[in-house]
Amino acid sequence: MDRVRHIGRFGFTGGRRRLGGVLAALLLTTGTLLTVGGANSEAVGAHAKAVTTHQANLVRNPGFESGIADWTCSNGSGQAVASPARSGSAALKATPAGSDHARCAQTVAVRPNSSYTLSAWVQGSYVHLGASGTGTTDVSTWTPSASGWQQLTTRFTTGADTTSVTVHTHGWYGQPGYFADDVELSGPGGTDPGEPIPGAPDGLRTGATTSSSVALSWNPVGGATGYHVYRDGTKVQTVSGTSATVTGLAPSTSYRFEVTATNAKGESPRSAAVTGTTTAGSGNGPGVPKHAVTGYWQNFNNGATVQKISDVQDQYDIIAVAFADATATRGAVDFTLDPALNYTEERFKSDIAAKQAAGKSVVISVGGERGTVTVNDTASAANFADSVHALMRKYGFNGVDIDLENGIDPTYMTQALRALSAKAGSTLVITMAPQTIDMQSTSAGYFRTALNIKDILTVVNMQYYNSGSMNGCDGKVYSQGSVDFLTALACIQLEGGLAPSQVGLGLPASPRGAGSGYVAPSVVNNALDCLAKGTGCGSFKPARTYPDIRGAMTWSTNWDAANGNAWSKAVGPHVHGLP
Repeated sequence: MDRVRHIGRFGFTGGRRRLGGVLAALLLTTGTLLTVGGANSEAVGAHAKAVTTHQANLVRNPGFESGIADWTCSNGSGQAVASPARSGSAALKATPAGSDHARCAQTVAVRPNSSYTLSAWVQGSYVHLGASGTGTTDVSTWTPSASGWQQLTTRFTTGADTTSVTVHTHGWYGQPGYFADDVELSGPGGTDPGEPIPGAPDGLRTGATTSSSVALSWNPVGGATGYHVYRDGTKVQTVSGTSATVTGLAPSTSYRFEVTATNAKGESPRSAAVTGTTTAGSGNGPGVPKHAVTGYWQNFNNGATVQKISDVQDQYDIIAVAFADATATRGAVDFTLDPALNYTEERFKSDIAAKQAAGKSVVISVGGERGTVTVNDTASAANFADSVHALMRKYGFNGVDIDLENGIDPTYMTQALRALSAKAGSTLVITMAPQTIDMQSTSAGYFRTALNIKDILTVVNMQYYNSGSMNGCDGKVYSQGSVDFLTALACIQLEGGLAPSQVGLGLPASPRGAGSGYVAPSVVNNALDCLAKGTGCGSFKPARTYPDIRGAMTWSTNWDAANGNAWSKAVGPHVHGLP
């Protein structure tokens, strides 16, 4: 009955009534097939106990890292896409059209009278996974709606004469494209002629480690054309050689690694596991590189390109979600996705996790032009720390960005951020985005707060826009919109006690991103070169260079996208290429 109610969402009436009846019949038949499969649950369960945890995957190219090689998709409906990928670098996207429901299939060698488990991770509406030609009962399972990655699993037993089965995914008529990744068929391998599936790699060992990465190497496997690297049971990389460096890790944390070998016939069992432990961190959080680009992501639509977190350009190393909102409890904040974005909470969390798996940090920004969060006593400081930490746990944020434009109490904001650090640990990322007036003197509230938490602070990205003229560190007055404005004001922070790695240059991504202060990306790059290398300067040239300067920030990734990504395309590679 539940599946029949789902059919009603399509509103098949009049001339389409017959199609609705066919859909109902198919879904009810699918339900019957699943029931029949369930009758063998004891036998399947008994077999599962006998199968080792890391039995070989019989599916070839299961993660679509080699495009759609080894797969056949009806009417050219399938393609490999880079995003969203559950693991590795690709996933399948197949799009129904007309009467075609985008069936992608692969024939796999199996053994007679044997039990198998078929699974895949999918996204989309009315996505099906099944196996046909089993020699007993063909099976299928499905989901009516998966806004994030959802695993489908079904089981079957082959007939007495069955030597191959066809595994397949498909969507449904009139529905959008669906996604599939990490298709796995586990059970005894068949006698597929030709090149065999390679054996499991041996000799897996760890190498150099940092606070956010572990290097791995292993012995080559005959017949292998590639290798998959697993971290704590999840595939995180695909490489062609016998070494890899896993990044985006937390400091002072142990991870379990395994490797498999692959070729056109399939994937080997996993290697023996090794443990690698990262070194201690320094308040920079996981995945924050030496030179980093920060971008604000807008949780609202103000005319800029509307994005999901998965749409944020790859050049951004720190993504600041703007903004958390003040609550009725003084000092406390909360966050709710803007309904105008048509973004589910499940997808939002999944997209954050995917960015983090790619080595990025995602933080929740507090404040903004209209944000009024008050932290001015012990109680409000505790409320701030508790509420931000709750958001970190709920959504997976790496930390917090302080963008309070209505004043800051250094005593109690320091107290709040230290309390948050005690809760979150050394992986916490703390960024700040003060206005130029807030960093003119070390006695100013923002500057004092930054110095108070210098040991746990990641970066201060001062806003060099909507400012007017300001004093530089040489006492001269500089107007916004020039290299000198950026370098002479950054010099105040650099010489006022912050480490160069804690200083970034904040600029609008386009003329529409701010009321004033936009400069061409080339001006940002010249200012970075002036500070890091002493080249590209204007009339002001710092007395010394700061090769470790952290990088640059922009408002916003959305305005950048609306301007053809001109800012991130120019500034991103330049920041990452600094010495």
